[in-house]
Amino acid sequence: MTKLKKAFSIFFKLIGIIALFFLSFNIILYTYCYITPKISIHKTQSYYLYDNQKKLIFNDNDEWVNLDNISPYLIQATLSTEDKYFYQHLGFDYFRIIKAAIKNLQSRSLKEGASTITQQYARNLFLNYDKTWSRKIDEAILAAELETHYSKKEILEGYLNTINYGGVYGIESASWYYFGHSSKTLSLAEASMLAGIPQSPSNYSPIINENKAKKRQKIVLLSMYSRGIIQKEEMDEAVNYHLEYIGKTNQSNLENVLYFRDAVINELESINIPNSTLQSGGLKIYTTLDVNAQESLEKAVRDNMSNSTEMQVAGIMSNPNDGSVLALIGGKDYSKSQFNRALNAKRQIGSTMKPILYYSALENGFTSASCFTSEKTTFNFSNGKNYTPSNYNESYANGAITMGAAISYSDNVYAVKTHLFLGENTLVNMSHRLGIESKLSPNPSLALGTGEMSMSELIEAYSTFASMGNRVEQHFIEKIEDNLGNIIYQFNHYNEKILNESLTFILNEMLTYTYDKAFINYNYPTVISLLPKISNKYAIKTGTTDTDVWIVGYNKNAVLSIWNGYDNNKKIDTGEHNYHKNIWIDTMENYLKDKDNSWYDIPNDVVGTLINPITGEIAKEGDKNTKIFYFLKGTEPSYGTKDFETVFKEENEKKFAS
Repeated sequence: MTKLKKAFSIFFKLIGIIALFFLSFNIILYTYCYITPKISIHKTQSYYLYDNQKKLIFNDNDEWVNLDNISPYLIQATLSTEDKYFYQHLGFDYFRIIKAAIKNLQSRSLKEGASTITQQYARNLFLNYDKTWSRKIDEAILAAELETHYSKKEILEGYLNTINYGGVYGIESASWYYFGHSSKTLSLAEASMLAGIPQSPSNYSPIINENKAKKRQKIVLLSMYSRGIIQKEEMDEAVNYHLEYIGKTNQSNLENVLYFRDAVINELESINIPNSTLQSGGLKIYTTLDVNAQESLEKAVRDNMSNSTEMQVAGIMSNPNDGSVLALIGGKDYSKSQFNRALNAKRQIGSTMKPILYYSALENGFTSASCFTSEKTTFNFSNGKNYTPSNYNESYANGAITMGAAISYSDNVYAVKTHLFLGENTLVNMSHRLGIESKLSPNPSLALGTGEMSMSELIEAYSTFASMGNRVEQHFIEKIEDNLGNIIYQFNHYNEKILNESLTFILNEMLTYTYDKAFINYNYPTVISLLPKISNKYAIKTGTTDTDVWIVGYNKNAVLSIWNGYDNNKKIDTGEHNYHKNIWIDTMENYLKDKDNSWYDIPNDVVGTLINPITGEIAKEGDKNTKIFYFLKGTEPSYGTKDFETVFKEENEKKFAS
């Protein structure tokens, strides 16, 4: 009994010490806050996005809504879920803090939180989301300052106008985004759905994951019911009510500009602009978006893809001269899928890998007229393995063809022979040199694009070709100003010459052969079908796998990539193989119609020679099929072509036989 009394005595002493600690902490903290100046809160939420002409294209929250104009359902749902004792505490819920502290000590981490609405509001306004002790202390001080200088109504109002509702900040913007009407008229079902999002915006947005959102909504409604705010009949009705989601803002006539918006927000993180600064109010973010380019891209998607198809689309248009991203689309419909396939998906790129390979070949002594035999070939390696690449539709020349012809037809056998001749690591190294960071395996099939990468990586590589060998950094943000007009970020433009200008010009010329009538022979150029629509000169390359179709092309003004495929890697039907091509040409032709689309100037050390485009033989009088091929001075053919076939077999006979 004595031991029990002693235990109780120790327990109550401990409680007293804790109580004394919190009392002392409160006295010191709130005395400090009382004597310090009132912190300023800007009632302009979040940020403004401007295009490259400095015209406003997106305002994350153009209306600060008073608490009286917010649905009581939303207010009660939020309080029930986020902070039941909001009106009783002074900014901190000490019981939740103690509970969370015990769990954190047990797990030796800071995973468990106990933030009140006041603390969350302070964090939204002024802090980042790092789970560190220093940030927690700053948060406590700011929360106390809010409680000292502002009423509960003002704090709750501010919180609801700044919180993240799944990429949309503020309750008014969220209400319009999800349901198409003001927050004042939110029903119980709508309010409970929105109130559940802030705990984990990326998981509980009904547009991102409706199943998770519904489960979260039930928790919110159950909390309201347990507190006596709603009746069971009301709870059941709200749970079972079928909600329709709009997933659009009323701030832009660009249907999928939110993909670009998301890319901008991601870039903010990479340039160390904290989320707190974003939400502090009035940031002006001047982006690289070209509205004409974006409209052209979105229109081309609408015009060329059926509404009924489940096939997805992604596209990026960039200015190759400075790396500014002019347009972006990350999916067919942002309201149905917010996953940005242009930036975040990694897919096999197919034959769009070949220009990287062929530039490597040019650096290693090949010319546009260098020949390999195009025929069905099995490569038998010394390790006992074999590899048999095949051309599309099993179409082969069964004779020697030039590199230019191989590009025109996208000949797989020529590509693999070139790849093996150079050594598999050559292509890997060149890819990394061009800014591709994805891991690539040096194997024979890499020449055919079996490696996976993002569209943004592919665009960066092709931008170097389009800028005549200059490496530029892809970016979405040019400048950021705070709410006082101070420039807090300025993009630092630079370019680095990483490729030979003359060899790049030769490659660019060869990529125009993909729609050149001079190559209509035993096969057809890969995008000859687009010729009736082409009014400018472009370098173009396509890529095809069973589950992905790509096209990348450019001139001096723009580089554009389009991808089509299914998220579940469903095999693409033959009838769906041309969506990407038509989207590409319609976008480019529409965007460039009023621009100077002159082609690249011929470098001084490059000469043109009239040859047979298929065999590479010098043209003779009376030849019907001829084409000017470009060469470095001194490498142009004088009597015939440089046939790599014999050298290829001799140098690699120990490695494989063909």
